[in-house]
Amino acid sequence: MRLDKFLKVSRIIKRRSVAKEVADKGRITINGRPAKSGTDVKIGDELVITFGNKDLTVQVENLKETTRKDEAENMFTIVGESYHEDQEKGSL
Repeated sequence: MRLDKFLKVSRIIKRRSVAKEVADKGRITINGRPAKSGTDVKIGDELVITFGNKDLTVQVENLKETTRKDEAENMFTIVGESYHEDQEKGSL
């Protein structure tokens, strides 16, 4: 399954166009390698997604073409969340 579709179907990111944009800007890695929106996602892969100053690490548990909201959370497990300082604070 394509990365952008997985992010949308699993509801990690609400819109596929936003998921594509985030991936193509280099904010997502799969198993430590940079990923683009068309990169294949497989069960067991570990994704690290950067949202602003937050990194979300998830493991892919299931792949489905479509899901209901209550089923979407079964598609991944959150491995961890980390926050990093804003790099622009000190440059005033």
